[in-house]
Amino acid sequence: MQASKAYEANFDGLVGPTHNYAGLSFGNVASRSNEKSVANPKAAAKQGLRKMKRLADLGFQQGVLPPLERPSIRLLRDVGFSGDDATVIARAAREAPELLAAASSASAMWTANAATVSPSADTEDGRVHFTPANLAAKLHRAIEHGETRRSLGAIFADESRFRIHRALPGTPALGDEGAANHTRFAREYGEKGVEFFVYGRSEFGRGPQPQRYPARQTLEASRAVARLHGLSSDATVFAQQSPDVIDAGVFHNDVIAVGNRTTLFCHERAFVDQHKVYDELRAKLEALGTPFSALEVPESEVSVEDAVSSYLFNSQLLSGADGRQLLIVPQECRENARVAAYLDSLASRKTPIDEVLVFDLRESMKNGGGPACLRLRVVLDDAERAAVNARVWMNDALFTQLDAWIDRHYRDRLAPADLADPKLLAESRAALDELTTILGLGAVYDFQR
Repeated sequence: MQASKAYEANFDGLVGPTHNYAGLSFGNVASRSNEKSVANPKAAAKQGLRKMKRLADLGFQQGVLPPLERPSIRLLRDVGFSGDDATVIARAAREAPELLAAASSASAMWTANAATVSPSADTEDGRVHFTPANLAAKLHRAIEHGETRRSLGAIFADESRFRIHRALPGTPALGDEGAANHTRFAREYGEKGVEFFVYGRSEFGRGPQPQRYPARQTLEASRAVARLHGLSSDATVFAQQSPDVIDAGVFHNDVIAVGNRTTLFCHERAFVDQHKVYDELRAKLEALGTPFSALEVPESEVSVEDAVSSYLFNSQLLSGADGRQLLIVPQECRENARVAAYLDSLASRKTPIDEVLVFDLRESMKNGGGPACLRLRVVLDDAERAAVNARVWMNDALFTQLDAWIDRHYRDRLAPADLADPKLLAESRAALDELTTILGLGAVYDFQR
């Protein structure tokens, strides 16, 4: 049976109006190093929007995911603050500013953490499966999954084609960080592939663990997602991330590796027993008639420190309609001499990467999120693509609408102290209320229901 034509669509998160640098993510070097600095939400949103538009113009399938409602008044009420919304914010700012910061985080912009997605070619029931990540390791992210599930349900509403699960129980034993620790290999997107799950530690098993920073993804969570999605054991590979690179600031696998179709692009220190990982991927892919290649970057050319500071591997590896593979990197890769030299050398090496494109994502990068963090990959065949909410696909008209929407609603300066301003909540709600009309999402936010 011939596989249907399928595409890898990227759904990028719109940066929310409360984008700020509160330094909430221990283990994320960039997030902590820029703590308390002044952010520019308008610039952040426009940088992300322009990346989406450029990729759409290049012929890639590009969708938009909405921000979540922030500040989260629900969280603040759940932890004991009462009164009207303005009173809740004022009390939180006075009595527990760290909770107000968590409630105000715009971290849902990094949609690689929104969910893990398995295409219909891989799943037992032939539907596209989504499991929103519980993000249990961090308070400001652990509050996202319910809202994320609601947004996904508004975009992928056809239950005959899409299955959206609930997040795993929010316990450290089942810590799940979504697609930032997951990729998929296949000869063609529409063919059966091998899904690659990377974890930082095992709750119940033995093995090495990082000592400085937490390992956020567990083996138990990765196996649970694979079961929920109906994936076969002969088409899944589970690999442990090297504990020493987690301690160096590689808080997710997508900071040290990225994959696409038959290519894994990674650092030589990415995984425990790295060559055994390659062997298992190669064997399971060859059983499907699919080749596999690992493009491994040696420490002697690019150190782990260079990889973390530049986000070389937090890149998008994309296949164009002509089969050429593009690597989408942040501007910081050009500003690191060793990383820039490595990228320049790709043209003279026999590698699967044909072209490198550079994007300015400064505002996101200062909080520890590069091109790969900003997108959720969803493989869709023609019928599934047609079933997606048509209003979320990036095109000239949507770009113009969203660009003007950002101008109307976003501040160009936001310091941590500004989170106490009750006007920020009103501004954010006005922006999101208009956005749901632009994207045709319906009443997905608490304040609309």
